[in-house]
Amino acid sequence: MERVFVGSEALASGALTRHELRRFYRRLLPDVYAPRGMVLTLEDRTVAAWLWSKREGVVKGLAASAVLGAKWVDGDIPIELNWANHRPPTGVVTRNDTLLETEVARHGAMAVTTPDRTAFDLGCRGPVGQAVARLDSLARATHFKVGDVQELALRHPHVKGLRQLDRVLNLVDPGAESPQETRIRLMLTDAGFPRPQTQIPVRAPDGLPRYYLDMGWEDVMVAVEYDGRHHTDRPVYSRDIIRLEYVNTVGWTVVRVVAEHRQAEILHRVRQAWKLRRR
Repeated sequence: MERVFVGSEALASGALTRHELRRFYRRLLPDVYAPRGMVLTLEDRTVAAWLWSKREGVVKGLAASAVLGAKWVDGDIPIELNWANHRPPTGVVTRNDTLLETEVARHGAMAVTTPDRTAFDLGCRGPVGQAVARLDSLARATHFKVGDVQELALRHPHVKGLRQLDRVLNLVDPGAESPQETRIRLMLTDAGFPRPQTQIPVRAPDGLPRYYLDMGWEDVMVAVEYDGRHHTDRPVYSRDIIRLEYVNTVGWTVVRVVAEHRQAEILHRVRQAWKLRRR
């Protein structure tokens, strides 16, 4: 049996009896089942929602971004489907948006919005910072082009959130490796700093990149790095010490940030680094 399947189809094919279905499997959604005790992934829940739609729905929104490879998507998000149904079960959100044929792709048998359409949907919704973080991750996974999303938006002139979409697309940077890095980048630009470059190569003597810095400004040789590991991984911590020593020897000043640092503190440290380098 598949990890997630349609119960009535399993019974009709003779793969399971009704007794086996009741005893060894649990219902996830109407007529959609999975083995008892199985830990469901976001992919499992997405497939379950699609099967519940009789394989007619198109996966969209955050669930689509996860299918397309975007990271940092919570496993318990509601699964969005573009499918005309006004009474979805708990955990599923249905929409009846206009989707053009060129805005739908296939992931195996399942229909999913294309990267451009997924970026369009996510960019129009929610707080700007959150939308940018989601599109950063999607851009890193799919390499969608901002211009293609802007062109797609012209075909949907009456969708709510188009003004926000323009702002979000101007802020997207696929160099961000986590939502925290996106947050820090936006914090810096909101505070008046020039837009930082991301994934800055630090070169070895032979000219090849040896390390990459999360973000920074090459003209003043100041970088900002987010450390979400808290040094719980000793081998990584050991490598980071050697890495930081090398980065410092070639002239970079690195401001390291962890989750516990307050915004005012971070901005003060970055300003101080700029002042010292300018001197």
